[in-house]
Amino acid sequence: MKTKKEAIYIIETLKEYYPDCRCSLDFGSPFEMMIAVMLSAQCTDERVNKTTPSLFAKYNTPEAIAKMDLKELEEIIHPCGFYKNKAKNIKACSQKLLDDFGGIVPNDMESLQSLPGVGRKSANVIMLEAFHNPVGIAVDTHAKRISNKVGFSSQEEPVKIEQDLLKAIPKKYYFDVNHLLVWHGRNICMARKPQCEECPINTNCNFYQNLKDNERLLEPLKIS
Repeated sequence: MKTKKEAIYIIETLKEYYPDCRCSLDFGSPFEMMIAVMLSAQCTDERVNKTTPSLFAKYNTPEAIAKMDLKELEEIIHPCGFYKNKAKNIKACSQKLLDDFGGIVPNDMESLQSLPGVGRKSANVIMLEAFHNPVGIAVDTHAKRISNKVGFSSQEEPVKIEQDLLKAIPKKYYFDVNHLLVWHGRNICMARKPQCEECPINTNCNFYQNLKDNERLLEPLKIS
């Protein structure tokens, strides 16, 4: 586990390295943000951004989506994958917003997670992007991979990884850490071929330091 001092250094270093990092999803309202996040599950943000304009052009409110034909919704969001399950959740979520929240996206974690298709990770993203009030840290595949490699957490479950991140990272960095981990995971710390030598935080990364230690141990064998 990293200390707070180490965590702050890592976050500050990444902020300098990615000065323009931000959310990659396009949206114009909290409801559009929520739908975009639901579509982004196991799908790239780029693909979501190519899909949502045709959806939001006609259906960008809970009322509109609750009334739309399920087959039409499935057809529109088909490129995002898992379209049948996503369409079902989007319709159910829209109806629940109308029934329980007056058609307004709630701005608290508990209420958000009561909506069909909205788990803790999605709720964290919505709180950050739609309401500018992050209360946690969304743990997606990038955050999980980097947390394990760097040494923020040795856990595998996203909820437990988030708890370790929250212990190490001061709240004032919650606005930044989500974007930073996503951008770092896409640009440097990729799953298949991480660019460790180019990484700005490699001196604070457990994975990289272990690689260098192993290389040093093998040096005598190479010489002989």
